[in-house]
Amino acid sequence: MRFVNPLPLLLGIGALLASAASWALPEDRNQPIRVQADTAELDDRQGVAVYRGDVVITQGTLKITGNQVTITQDANGDVEVFTAVGKPAYYEQKPAVDKPIVKAYGLTIQYFAENERIVLIDQARVVQEGNTFEGEKIVYDTQRQIVNAGRATDTQVTTPRPRVDMVIQPRNRGQEAGQNP
Repeated sequence: MRFVNPLPLLLGIGALLASAASWALPEDRNQPIRVQADTAELDDRQGVAVYRGDVVITQGTLKITGNQVTITQDANGDVEVFTAVGKPAYYEQKPAVDKPIVKAYGLTIQYFAENERIVLIDQARVVQEGNTFEGEKIVYDTQRQIVNAGRATDTQVTTPRPRVDMVIQPRNRGQEAGQNP
């Protein structure tokens, strides 16, 4: 790997991430991508970009932060996996115009662009509409808005959690039916 001046790299990574437009709202896809970091490295042959030092990536309502962020792409230049590592790493995005922002935390966050799936590992937590899901590992399908939580097998975790902890808020039946309470 070679050290790269961050400005040209930011322009290049903008084009790289634009190919992963499926991980943002349709409105987000048309927004510019901003990557901020202390250092950046790019290996064109391997299709890997590594950002270090308080990394912040934003595009519309999408925000991802971490101490280190690695983006890998396939031979066509399409993003395959996006990995953020932090204490914790953080993800947020508004899944739909009429939905509140979803927030996700984990010591490692992996985003698989093709199937729009986020994997949170170690101290994993998802917060959506007041509901929380916590565990060693959480898999969040952003398209279908489905969360699966459980043990992180084959992974060393810093905080073992043998059980999943969920808090689900009650629904207000009057507001669901369009009635005023």
